[in-house]
Amino acid sequence: MDESLKIFEEKMEKTLDNLQEEFSAIRAGRANPAVLNKITVEYYGSPTPLQQVANISVPEARILQIQPWDRTLIKAIEKAINTSDLGIHPNNDGNIIRLVFPELTEERRKSLAKDVKKKGEAAKVALRNIRRDANDKIKKAEKAGDFTEDDAKKAENDIQKLTDKFSTRVDKETEAKTKEIMTV
Repeated sequence: MDESLKIFEEKMEKTLDNLQEEFSAIRAGRANPAVLNKITVEYYGSPTPLQQVANISVPEARILQIQPWDRTLIKAIEKAINTSDLGIHPNNDGNIIRLVFPELTEERRKSLAKDVKKKGEAAKVALRNIRRDANDKIKKAEKAGDFTEDDAKKAENDIQKLTDKFSTRVDKETEAKTKEIMTV
């Protein structure tokens, strides 16, 4: 059963990693290259992640600078940013694209904080689904005679402890991101 427990722990870890990745894409008033992670650019006929066709840097706290390795990509990068849900219009000087992040309004901060809470809740639902799958597997093994009743109870207890541990971590991540967003 320890091996099965490891599998469910890995699934829960992936859920947490996914949540952290989603949180990194939410901007909190500062320029963060992670907000560009999901943007792809049409490069030689195929969608290519922006990080693979340009150098992205943060010269100032609220500015992202994108320098494509191939200058002909500037228009494509500009188009990709405009069509994304980033909500920032790129400034293009012919060689470099700059994204200036405006200060977040109080209303926008609250909206982002709600979004963070929703993502945190979705992660907790995913954790509970993993727990349910684990418990189903335990019950099947008990019916098949692979587990005694005591072993099944212990395994269910272990899964619950694991779920609680990861739920606490999700709460901490959510709280930290909310605090970061609400800090002016």
